[in-house]
Amino acid sequence: MICPKCERDQPEGLEECLHCGVIFAKIRHVPRMTPAESAVTPVVIAPGRAALLKDRLFAVSVEENRLLLAGRFCLWLALAAWGFRFMTAPISGEFFNQSFMHLINLPFHEAGHLFFSPFGRFLQVLGGTLGQWIIPLVVSGSFLLRSDRFAASVGLWWLGQSFMDIAPYMDDARAGQLMLLGGVTGSEVEDYHDWEIILTRLGWLQHDHLIARISFGFGIVLMLAALLWGGYVLYRQNHRHSS
Repeated sequence: MICPKCERDQPEGLEECLHCGVIFAKIRHVPRMTPAESAVTPVVIAPGRAALLKDRLFAVSVEENRLLLAGRFCLWLALAAWGFRFMTAPISGEFFNQSFMHLINLPFHEAGHLFFSPFGRFLQVLGGTLGQWIIPLVVSGSFLLRSDRFAASVGLWWLGQSFMDIAPYMDDARAGQLMLLGGVTGSEVEDYHDWEIILTRLGWLQHDHLIARISFGFGIVLMLAALLWGGYVLYRQNHRHSS
């Protein structure tokens, strides 16, 4: 055994050190690691990917005051009611074009055409749709990086709405009856309707209704996921504030 005071080696079973005389029972015994033991690298078990993802999406790191929580809850209720209206609206028709969210999506749609214009005609046309998808995704991701998970869920709600917002445009590819920016329809001006051009280039024009419904359905899934995410984050913030 090793004396915890002078660190001299001792025969086992002694009550006091043969060298310094310290009584072992009066001092705290700290076992000395052997060279073989000290050479062993401790194994650190890293958290799994699922745990890291859960922490990134749902961890509550900032204390929220009651007024802010109440405001966020009211916003969540408004988004839930508004989202239900979007989810139950018909794809065909002018509902989405006349909605307030369409006015928000439209500048990013047009900016997408401009941004992707150096990459050829096809990407320039597709860039409008990509623009109104990319911006909400960037907004959601930036808030998530700042650990504002509720705000990130609102960005995801916007992304879902944007997928739904573009669905009537896709659905109208063959008919060309929707009123477009400029006050004309796709049937009135050749090479003007984005999704007629896109689906014609891809050879998928006959599938315009199916593609529209896929986009619309994906938007519903994203919107529901955003509402569940935001609701759970609010629940955890309220629980933490109350505890």
